[in-house]
Amino acid sequence: MIPFWRKEHQEKEAFVLKNGGILLEQLITTFDGKRNPIRNFSSEELKLATNNYDIMNVRMDDGFYFTLYKGFLPDRQISIMVFNSKSQQAYDYCINNIVFASQMCHKHILKLIGCCLETEVPILVFESLVKYGTLWNHIHSHHEPQFETLSWRQRLKIAMEISHTFAYLHVGFPRPIVYSWMGLSRFLLDEYLVPKLFDFSFAQCIPEGETHIKYAQSRGYVGYTAPELGRGVLNEKCDVYGFGKLLLEILTGQRKMSETEDETETMDEDRKFFARVDDNWLLDFETGEKNWLCEFVKKINGENGIIVVVDPTIIGDGLCPETRQQIQVFLELVVIKCLSHSAGDRPSMIDVAKQLRQLYLSASS
Repeated sequence: MIPFWRKEHQEKEAFVLKNGGILLEQLITTFDGKRNPIRNFSSEELKLATNNYDIMNVRMDDGFYFTLYKGFLPDRQISIMVFNSKSQQAYDYCINNIVFASQMCHKHILKLIGCCLETEVPILVFESLVKYGTLWNHIHSHHEPQFETLSWRQRLKIAMEISHTFAYLHVGFPRPIVYSWMGLSRFLLDEYLVPKLFDFSFAQCIPEGETHIKYAQSRGYVGYTAPELGRGVLNEKCDVYGFGKLLLEILTGQRKMSETEDETETMDEDRKFFARVDDNWLLDFETGEKNWLCEFVKKINGENGIIVVVDPTIIGDGLCPETRQQIQVFLELVVIKCLSHSAGDRPSMIDVAKQLRQLYLSASS
């Protein structure tokens, strides 16, 4: 009879061989085998670092497929991503994360330190940032004492820095990388409110010589998907569209496609209008049955239009003329350009980043 410790050792060796082989295959296919140096952790090291994955060390539960723990090594604090499922889908997401995160060298992308291949689904180890929460927390949970309420200038800065991140993905590699999983919860913030992108589960490189990736069905984070994704077409302009939705959520504090008539009972009529418009966002674009965009632009251009859509925490006791003008320009960039129904009419992420930088500089002067 094989001793338990020996059987466990053999199982770990089998996982290392399998995971290492699949990871190398994906790295060769996607990036010619190139990657930044990352460390190989043992499963025992990570158990010790998290006190056997103590619930007290949980810093983020995705509620879908992974949990982030804080961990402690002898020389540093780390963040550990553990996938909650052993399904093939979770496994594919995990490998994709390692493949893409191991390529990244950018101050606004969470640094991958290493991984553990000894488990059925590998475990990822990142630099430590989890304790400061996500951008979602700071936009939607700012009433909680641990999350800071963001000013207009802070939101502009974060938006500008996020745009630089996606510009890097689109032009910083031999083949453009499409992120395709936009959402406020994909950005962790450090103590200086600097955003760090993580979770490359859905990232893809556009094939050499092609302008897009073709899928049999739509994909992307609900509420941020571009119209052409309904036809299975994915490229950089899909990221621009999703980023436009993210920018609008940063400005308004409204949760994408989540407002219902019951939830808006306490709103005034103007904010109910905005919630209903947001509810029908994708439906209108995909079916062409309604042209809510023109009505939306009219609404924000009308009397007190800015007040209607902007997060009340930005407005405070009022908006100065300069800030009103900046928000108007911001909305035009988002609604008219980034959220254009036609992908060809949308700007590149580099152009979006330039315009956001100009806005941020004007807000800082």
